[in-house]
Amino acid sequence: MRRAAIALLSSLLAFVFLTVPAKAEPPPELVVITEQASRRILVLPANQDAWSAREYTWAWVPSAANGLGDLADGWVSPDEAKLTERDGQQYLMTTASGGFVGVVPYPRGTDAYWAANVGAPNNPHSIELLPDGNVAVAASTGGWLRVYTASQDPRSTTYVEYPLVGGHGAVWDDKRKVLWALGTNDLVALRVGGTPAAPTLTPVRVVPLPSVGGHDLQPVPGAPDQLWVTTESEVLRFNKSSGTFARRYPGASVISEPHVKSVTTNARTGRVLTASPQADHVCTWCTDTVALELPRGELTLRGAWIYKARWWQPQR
Repeated sequence: MRRAAIALLSSLLAFVFLTVPAKAEPPPELVVITEQASRRILVLPANQDAWSAREYTWAWVPSAANGLGDLADGWVSPDEAKLTERDGQQYLMTTASGGFVGVVPYPRGTDAYWAANVGAPNNPHSIELLPDGNVAVAASTGGWLRVYTASQDPRSTTYVEYPLVGGHGAVWDDKRKVLWALGTNDLVALRVGGTPAAPTLTPVRVVPLPSVGGHDLQPVPGAPDQLWVTTESEVLRFNKSSGTFARRYPGASVISEPHVKSVTTNARTGRVLTASPQADHVCTWCTDTVALELPRGELTLRGAWIYKARWWQPQR
């Protein structure tokens, strides 16, 4: 009798273990870098073992194979890589100093949503896919923020332009329905009007920067009223409601450094990732090591020319 009871209990326990679904593992944290030595966009797991072994989960360049061979001459010094999502599809948004700008389906990497060459002299530095399907591009040497009518044609070169000295950042604000643009001296909120085929840009707010040389502009996940802003000398938080910049925020004592090229917050963990030039690097604006804070850490890809590094996740 006792043996029968033990056997029955064992059977029941086996049934429970077999029928209770295993807890799903969280997706691996990924980082995207603009690697200028090899002229590639690289996506890697956020752990040093993967970086040491060069275990890329995804790599991309414009080429004839993915339908962008005619624009590949503008793919010089890739300087922006962001992930966004639209209608259930994720996209790489990328620019290169040589003039290439594009929005490419991820992970397919082919059949670009939109791509163009805006010319090397303009030095495009950031890009944003807007809700109406058009694409905003900021260019530093060109000194402008443009909205291209990408909604009309995947190779459209029609645009509306707002003059912006040292254009470096573009971020859509869905709550306020404005496009934030960062330049050398100002942070500007632009109203996008007109129609998708004939857009207009109207400044509704111009906020002078507290220090010169605006460089990176990013949302702060979990804090919808905040924007990351980097300048030549510091990393700031901008409060959209008050119109003020803060130098005090979690991790500021180590996050805020001169010449930070990129900053993003992990939407799941709150960890902050930054990239800054390495003092002894052969490329004076590059690094092979990116910094993590909250908690502190670093990731090194030996020999790499990293300009920007971001968490590979939509930030809005």
